[in-house]
Amino acid sequence: MKYYAVKKGRKTGIYTNWPDTQKQVSGFSGAQYKSFGLRQDAEDYLGVSHSKEDSQQLDLPIVPGQILVYTDGGSRSHGNRPGEHVKADDKAAWAFAIQLADDEKQITGTGGEYGATNNRMEIMALVRALSFLVAHDHQQEPILVVSDSRYVLNAITKKWLASWKRRGWKRSAGPLVNAELWQQLDGLLRQFPKINFKWTKGHADNSGNVLVDELLNQTMDAMKHQEGDAPDENVTVKSLPTDSEPQKAASESTQRPERKKRPIKLDTDDIKPVHEAPTHLSPTTEKSVHDIEESLKQLGLFDDDQH
Repeated sequence: MKYYAVKKGRKTGIYTNWPDTQKQVSGFSGAQYKSFGLRQDAEDYLGVSHSKEDSQQLDLPIVPGQILVYTDGGSRSHGNRPGEHVKADDKAAWAFAIQLADDEKQITGTGGEYGATNNRMEIMALVRALSFLVAHDHQQEPILVVSDSRYVLNAITKKWLASWKRRGWKRSAGPLVNAELWQQLDGLLRQFPKINFKWTKGHADNSGNVLVDELLNQTMDAMKHQEGDAPDENVTVKSLPTDSEPQKAASESTQRPERKKRPIKLDTDDIKPVHEAPTHLSPTTEKSVHDIEESLKQLGLFDDDQH
């Protein structure tokens, strides 16, 4: 794939095809643009900074028609310290956020699992995000996935995934951990001819990375230590606020029937239980009602009922 970087034109940015690029530079006085084989080179040409100071906000050049995806996974026990291992009731969760191209909607999804590693959740986040895009027919659109997991990104960009597949989903050194998820991911990736990936520092201050990190932590907060019982997976479609339209939100949930579910309630106040009114009155209450009726009859208020 070629990347056309427009430094000076009607609308600067990075484009993935010549017709869109041509609209920005053709007939524009002093237009400056150049094509590259790597997105990184195109960004460098435009002067996009990748310094530590600028990692607080991920300022990506606008690519018309591009879908932006953030993914993240986490676990409260990583199992990667000496003498430590992931226990069956340890909390783990994944989350994704999708900004659709040329749309004012933001989609977020999150779910939890017990006894899983953070690496497993990183893969799950990407699998769930791509599954959503497939379900809504976005496979042919340009997509940029932003992740802080070198574990996932290296498997894809360094062709480890293809190597594992050739070996029958095994590593040269032995069994492949999370093999079933890697197979799902491989099947999904083959449906996206225009997908690219970008690494970002974990817990950075850019809004997308912060959002998915918050979502997965909310999911783990909603989980209780109970092996084999995980909360529902939640996918939320949220309309972003515009100058002329107030913010609106709607949500839908996708569930895995294999597990017993406990619904997560995110960003909502605790709902108080509703108490039903008693169906029978106490003797004291019945007497009081009878006395009131007799008094009203003496005042002639029930005369119409006697005709």
